[in-house]
Amino acid sequence: MNQTQVTEFVLLGFSHGRPFLFALFLAIYLATLLGNSVILSLVSLDPRLHSPMYFFLGHLSCLDLCYSSVTVPKILANALCPRATISYGGCLAQMFLLMWCAGAECALLALMAYDRFAAVCQPLRYCQALRRSACAAAAAGCWLWGLLDSTLHTLLATRLSFCGAARLQHIFCDAPPLLAAACSDTRPNQLALHISSIFVGLSPFLLVIVSYLCILATVLGMPLATSRRKAFSTCSTHLIVVTLYFVAANLNYNRPSLGYSPAADMLVSVLYCIVIPMLNPLVYSLRNREVWGALRKALRVGATPGSPGSNA
Repeated sequence: MNQTQVTEFVLLGFSHGRPFLFALFLAIYLATLLGNSVILSLVSLDPRLHSPMYFFLGHLSCLDLCYSSVTVPKILANALCPRATISYGGCLAQMFLLMWCAGAECALLALMAYDRFAAVCQPLRYCQALRRSACAAAAAGCWLWGLLDSTLHTLLATRLSFCGAARLQHIFCDAPPLLAAACSDTRPNQLALHISSIFVGLSPFLLVIVSYLCILATVLGMPLATSRRKAFSTCSTHLIVVTLYFVAANLNYNRPSLGYSPAADMLVSVLYCIVIPMLNPLVYSLRNREVWGALRKALRVGATPGSPGSNA
């Protein structure tokens, strides 16, 4: 085969509907920035949200901001260009950052499930088990876990060769479309993806399932219906986010060899990397009284007579 030194990739996902894609992704990006920035600000400023649950939620919002900022600005730029491209180095950097966020978020969601398990099933030990130093170390471990996983896949990707004009059936760079475009042996990369899916994806998901089964057993044993309702309300939002995330992640990195079209590939990737980061703050805020209370308090403080602009 005629292997060439690739300097850029042509992104074929922009073949049709560029103005629509630009408007759609701009709206999603602005909503993601607004929602996650509000969550980060509330968690940082409101003392009532200085608990382990909201500490981890702040890290989730930070990850979601990274997810969107890694992909969407380049998508918007390419949507305005007649020829959608990304440099070789930019492609590897984008894949590296995406997979870093993916690995870190898988671990973080498992950690958040353990937080809910400890709060519901072991309330007397909760403060000791999730003290401030332990939470900080656990969150740092999530980021490091994602970094190590991403480094492995990126190093393997640098060994790939491409024949002729390198074209990706996608709108951004990620491991699956990059492997599909390679003309060299991708078996080491595929093996690494499958092993990573077990340790980075499946293992945290199993921890989440075990945590929620324990929570369910504890909640069903509560004598008061109000207590059961409060516990279910607290955990249901997290379970919604976890289900969306892990299902999309599994489809993104463990796709069947037959039966997937490029359009379906892009739809799954967009859901996983762009749409879910927008939904996370909406799901948590819409179902969480404490977050709404902190938001109302912040808005009241901003509208008090002594605040800037109130005398206008």
